[in-house]
Amino acid sequence: MKKWTFFMLLLALLLFGSVIGFNMFKQHKIAEYMANMPEPEFPVTVQKIESSDWIPTIDAIGFIEPLQGVTLTSQESGMVNKISFESGMEVKEGQILIQLDSKVEKANLKSAQARLPAARAKSERYANLYKKSSISQEAYDDAKASYLSLSADIESLNATIERRTVTAPFSGIVGLRNVYLGQFMQVGDDVTRLEDTSVMRLRFTVPQTDIRKIHLNQTININVDSYPDTPFIGKVSAIEPAVNAQSGLIQVQAEIPNSDNKLRSGMFARASIVLPTLKAQVSIPQTAITYTLYGNSVYVLTEKDDEKRVEQRVVQTGERKADIVHILDGIKAGETVITTGQVRLSNHSKVKVVESDATTPPAQIPML
Repeated sequence: MKKWTFFMLLLALLLFGSVIGFNMFKQHKIAEYMANMPEPEFPVTVQKIESSDWIPTIDAIGFIEPLQGVTLTSQESGMVNKISFESGMEVKEGQILIQLDSKVEKANLKSAQARLPAARAKSERYANLYKKSSISQEAYDDAKASYLSLSADIESLNATIERRTVTAPFSGIVGLRNVYLGQFMQVGDDVTRLEDTSVMRLRFTVPQTDIRKIHLNQTININVDSYPDTPFIGKVSAIEPAVNAQSGLIQVQAEIPNSDNKLRSGMFARASIVLPTLKAQVSIPQTAITYTLYGNSVYVLTEKDDEKRVEQRVVQTGERKADIVHILDGIKAGETVITTGQVRLSNHSKVKVVESDATTPPAQIPML
């Protein structure tokens, strides 16, 4: 019985020893294989950085407004007697657009004008008589008051007739006509929209921290969706003297020449205020930057003994234009940065430079 137990224990020890020995042998072989395995090379694309001039801008958005714009309305009620314009035509300042029926007012005006000479003559005659003390002060005052009252009535009738005529307060282009011949108009009814579009305006807001960079007559580039390939050039014409206390923003106005009448009021516009050019600046593709919560970094290509490796660097980024980013610190001109393939990289990883057009934008965006 003792011999059987001894042999069983010996067999168990041999089994456990063989398993442990096999595992140790396997780990040794794995470590030997890993030690002799060549270091992996990760494929990447690169770009050599060259210094260039950088034109910083302050970007903003706003809506196009006309130099002058007003919706013309009727100041009096009455029947439309005459229409002297068509939709979309150019009009001059003071040009008559519509006239309301004013026969009654004109008849009253003629009646008052007919009585005016007699009232004037009576007032002058009474004045002479009063100087000679032939009439009383009261009689002279009544004659003079009647003459002045009649003159005021004539002025009032002229003003009433004028108010029944809608004229253009300035030169410009009228919109769609909202009245018809024979229509009865109420006070305040819209006649048409009149706008002076020779010069357009753009109002937008910028942070108060940028106010020191903005001044009058500063160049501003403006783009609208209706003409994506046509830039419009304007000038800063006014800066609001007060900062909005709630938002911390300040309002700026720019004027844009519109001789070709491409800009229309109400258009959404993107504005870029052009700042002084910075010489010899470094800019890189946006794809070269790795954005993290702890900072932004790039991989710079280093080469030693025909061996290409990467060095990870923290960079300070500035303004971005399209897919190009202005680098304030961290990279120098003449260095080569990794543009794609950074996902599998770490500091001092070995890389292999390959050619790829994956980040090159297509000439035409494909239709969905």
